Amino acid sequence: MFPGGDMQKLLQQAQQMQADMLAAQAELAETEVSASAGGGLVTATVTGDGDLVGVKIDPKAVDPEDVETLEDLVLAAIQAATEDAKRIAAEKMSPLGDALGGMTGGLGLPGM
Repeated sequence: MFPGGDMQKLLQQAQQMQADMLAAQAELAETEVSASAGGGLVTATVTGDGDLVGVKIDPKAVDPEDVETLEDLVLAAIQAATEDAKRIAAEKMSPLGDALGGMTGGLGLPGM
């Protein structure tokens, strides 16, 4: 027997949580996060699921004598945008993971 309810109710809850998880993942894929480096000289945009979708470079950042600084700015902007996207994803998915933990009795199942 299942503590606290019947099998049908448990299955319905699992199906609803799966639908919520898929909806959250789809929303993250459509969410774009931008971050800048060098006081706005370089801006990177990533999706909520971490795909790099754009880089904008202010012409003032382009110095043929100092390519390394531009490379550093691009990298910093991408890293900042990626970190922001990870934070947003964690915030979005955390309630679903918490609910799953409650359903599995806190068993610590991998990927849950």
